[in-house]
Amino acid sequence: MVFTSRDPDLEIETKGVSSLTLSVVTPTLKRPQEIRELLENLRNQSVMPTEVIIVDGIAGDESETEEVISQIGPQLPFAVKYIRHGGGTAIQRNVGIDEAKGDLVAFIDDDVRLDRSFFEEMVRVLSDRSNHDVGGVVGYRTNCHFELEGSMRWRWYRRLGLLSIFEPGRYDFACGYPINNSLQPPFSGTREVDFMTTACAVWRRVVFDPGLRFDEFFRDFGVLEDAHLSLRAGRTWRLLQCGDAHCEELHSRNGRENRTKIGFKSVVNYYYVFRDVAGPLDHMQKYRFWRYQLFEAVRIASSAIRRFNVGDLADLRGRAQGVWQILMSGR
Repeated sequence: MVFTSRDPDLEIETKGVSSLTLSVVTPTLKRPQEIRELLENLRNQSVMPTEVIIVDGIAGDESETEEVISQIGPQLPFAVKYIRHGGGTAIQRNVGIDEAKGDLVAFIDDDVRLDRSFFEEMVRVLSDRSNHDVGGVVGYRTNCHFELEGSMRWRWYRRLGLLSIFEPGRYDFACGYPINNSLQPPFSGTREVDFMTTACAVWRRVVFDPGLRFDEFFRDFGVLEDAHLSLRAGRTWRLLQCGDAHCEELHSRNGRENRTKIGFKSVVNYYYVFRDVAGPLDHMQKYRFWRYQLFEAVRIASSAIRRFNVGDLADLRGRAQGVWQILMSGR
């Protein structure tokens, strides 16, 4: 289903920014209000997309999200394509990549709201001739920053030497842990990173042309699929974060958090990514990986006892299941 009020192949024309077509890909599930607000947000961009591809994971005959798009889609100054496809956010984004026609492909989550100049800043970076080898740029989520020294968990990471690096957006190839981008204080300009969140990133289409996609391993509830894609792309392309491309992540109340599943994937998915991007793993890498996992289990268990938190117990149960699966698989 496609709704459009202008030529979807119309090029972006903004003063000071090169002409590039831009496709937005957004996976969603049972978040019609978030989709409505996202589309309204996108129409106010100083550089607007040429098309927005909404991939709805809902099954069945009725979708409130489809109804919302039917109502406001024809009024928008860009094409809106509505596709139904399940499998989880990674698979849904692959569907969007296959459908996208733009020179640039932006992954924007349905609960992210962009500042008016977000795409303008991103396109400016990617249009800079000195950045010809940059495959993607991630924005800066202004409401997600936290101080490393203010976090007890991160202070213990440093004291115990669990991590070999602490630069936000870098991947620790010694233990298989991505350093949280939210540790990065506000800044202006760009900086290099190893991985980018799929909440607010813009990629060159040519990065995907050779067949790069989110791994089919990351079906269902997504954990670390964005880092895995980025690390594979980073073998060929540089990746940047733009400190002037601001947005907010609203953390929708319609989230689908399942602590048991998150705990499970915080072991299995992390090990899968580590083995794939840094393997074959030597004994020291495996030791550091499992040492980090042991610390996380102890930390969460302490929280469960101290706060009588049922969610922490579910997380621990999932982690135990994840460890067991890895041990039984022989990997």
